[in-house]
Amino acid sequence: MASLDSQLTALLGPHRVLTSPDALLAWECDGFTVHRSRPRAVVLPETTQEVQAVVRLLHAAKVPFVPRGAGTCLSGGPTAGADAVVIDLARMRKVLHVSTDDLYAVVQPGVVNLDLTTAVHHHGLHYAPDPSSQSVCTIGGNLAENSGGPHCFKYGMTQDHVLGAVVVLPDGELLHLGGPAGPRGPGEPDLLAVFCGSEGTFGIATEITVRLCRDQQGVRTLLGAFATMTAACRTVSDIVAAGLVPAALEILDQATIRAVEASVYRAGYPEDAAAVLLVELDGPLEVLAEEAAEVRAFFALQGALRVEEATDYAERKRLWKGRKGAFGAMGRLNTDLYVLDGVVPRTRLEEALAGITAIGAKHGVVMTNVFHAGDGNLHPNISFDGRDPEQTRRTVAAGREILQLCVDLGGSISGEHGIGTEKLDHVRMMYGEDDLAVMQRVRSVFNPSGLCNPGKVLPSRGACAEVAKWPQMVAKVLDHEAKR
Repeated sequence: MASLDSQLTALLGPHRVLTSPDALLAWECDGFTVHRSRPRAVVLPETTQEVQAVVRLLHAAKVPFVPRGAGTCLSGGPTAGADAVVIDLARMRKVLHVSTDDLYAVVQPGVVNLDLTTAVHHHGLHYAPDPSSQSVCTIGGNLAENSGGPHCFKYGMTQDHVLGAVVVLPDGELLHLGGPAGPRGPGEPDLLAVFCGSEGTFGIATEITVRLCRDQQGVRTLLGAFATMTAACRTVSDIVAAGLVPAALEILDQATIRAVEASVYRAGYPEDAAAVLLVELDGPLEVLAEEAAEVRAFFALQGALRVEEATDYAERKRLWKGRKGAFGAMGRLNTDLYVLDGVVPRTRLEEALAGITAIGAKHGVVMTNVFHAGDGNLHPNISFDGRDPEQTRRTVAAGREILQLCVDLGGSISGEHGIGTEKLDHVRMMYGEDDLAVMQRVRSVFNPSGLCNPGKVLPSRGACAEVAKWPQMVAKVLDHEAKR
């Protein structure tokens, strides 16, 4: 019988099957660099039929496989064990159909998020979800993670903009979920909502139908600089309490500001400010002037040191450049970056940030904060040297404590980055064994063999050996902390 590698090569050709250790290096992790594992092989299909053929082969051989987009995930979702094959969807990047009348597009999963908006911009349309990595992340990855972004405060998450999907199930069968008319018909269960955010554990979406939005008449982008983080957070509460619904409400702390201003993402943010608040309004022109005046009044109420408003597209792009480039800018601080993703009620932002600062000091880690203030979605970032086991241990310990803080304040361990391998050991902060058993039963309907992206999302005794190393590491960290 031919080897698995030769069978995969027969299906896709030699240039779309990667097996050499050097070639596989790029797939050993995603944005969560703490957990690394080089896969057995990487395949690069270009059609639904090729994905089906590969999955059927791997299912028959009982070989685990992991779907992957651009690898911008921040929780280890597409990281594969040494016995697993990565099914990389980067070559499936066609916009298959656009309906300007019915406001939808059908795309392959490898289409880059921002490229979709670029493709429909001349029609006065755009795709609303905008993760910070939108210039490189893919629609398929966004679907798997139910990604958000700065504008999700007004426009919602990926799930709110996906109408349908063609899915290759873990045994190779094809499933059609929803379509241009919406995710379900009368009396039908919304299986698309179940699939969205399943992190590639339910199957592989090979065609995705997404909702398009018409461009608003106008956009106003304002920046307020504050002497304290408290003042910035209170301004957010003032804006929301007044009934305003900005498209985005984003905050960067001083450490982030300084990293941005020292990088290629320099945006002209004041480095002496403790925090800057970026507010974007969109809508009818006659309404925007009034809303912008209200925002300015709230800036003044909380003692803003400086207020700036973009006067044209170039200025707007500049103000957003620093926010969108914030994570990249932090690469200047150390070799690795652990981007956390916790949620707290908006009214408890001040308390959460004070707690995060204290946790960072306790563990002696370099902490920065940039976050979606409108919906309380925090991104504490820890810069560390991943080559140093002690720094890594302190980073992991601080991260776990921060997520526990979010739960204790009435929030969640994840807003938009998923669970992956990063939070496998943290899931029980929020869910009991009965809850987890129900979730496992749902997953088994789609993935009874457990071969599709094993060891992700739900704690499992059946996690593959390489993936299981991460929870083991967390356990060692906890044991160390308990003995201190």
